[in-house]
Amino acid sequence: MLDLRKLPLEAQLTALLDGEVSPEQRHELEQHLATDENARRLHEKLRHGADFGRRRLDDVLKEPVPLALVRSIKSTQPPKTPIAQRAMRPQVKLAPSGPQALAAALILFVVGCGIGYFAGTTPDADEIATTTATAPANTNNWLGDVTAYQRLLIRQPRHLVEVPASQAEEISSWLTTVIGVPFRVPDLSAESWTFQGARIILGDNRPVGQLVYSNSDGDIISICFRKDAQPPETDDFKETIKDEIGLVTWHNAGTSYVLAGPSAEATLGQLAMKIATAI
Repeated sequence: MLDLRKLPLEAQLTALLDGEVSPEQRHELEQHLATDENARRLHEKLRHGADFGRRRLDDVLKEPVPLALVRSIKSTQPPKTPIAQRAMRPQVKLAPSGPQALAAALILFVVGCGIGYFAGTTPDADEIATTTATAPANTNNWLGDVTAYQRLLIRQPRHLVEVPASQAEEISSWLTTVIGVPFRVPDLSAESWTFQGARIILGDNRPVGQLVYSNSDGDIISICFRKDAQPPETDDFKETIKDEIGLVTWHNAGTSYVLAGPSAEATLGQLAMKIATAI
């Protein structure tokens, strides 16, 4: 279990709201809330943010699927697997005698006990599903979703965000509660990028925070982040180009980050490094 005392108070209270604390940690935090008025105000603010975030996430789920994803799904060819032909066999009616039926029942009892024993010592389906779900392959899935949403932003510049930059406090409590990751909005004005606001998107069926910026040329970049399903092998910055979209990915303190922007932007990697120290 993570030692919450090493985390900021806001992160501790977020974990309490998410039910990600042990009984001992819950008792300790509740005692702290009972004696600290500032902590109670912060807890109430985060709780309201959670309610607001859930409503916003419901609205996101009602949005139409991006056109790029629809085209990708339609262009995927179904697997061609041969259909096994079963030979028709004549049915045979069996009418066992009394001793035969008794013997068969005893055999089935012994076999059933054996199957039950081996089933009890074999990993169950939930364990297998958990192992599969935490496989590193999910990384590519969520990057594909981030790329699709970035293309969607480029095509609708008049509707970039759900919550505008003027509501900075709401953005902070909302994304921190829903995503479960404390963060700061980086100031990129020195690089001619203006913060427009925030959205919540889905990456590999999990909520992802998205901070959106634009410049005077009409270009758009977005910083996307989420909790790690499984820590990657390296924290190093990695640049990828998907057609007209450039992606810079990195990892820090249990969080995965992606900077998405125009692939023609030569300083995207340097910008990602500045964001990593500021967010």
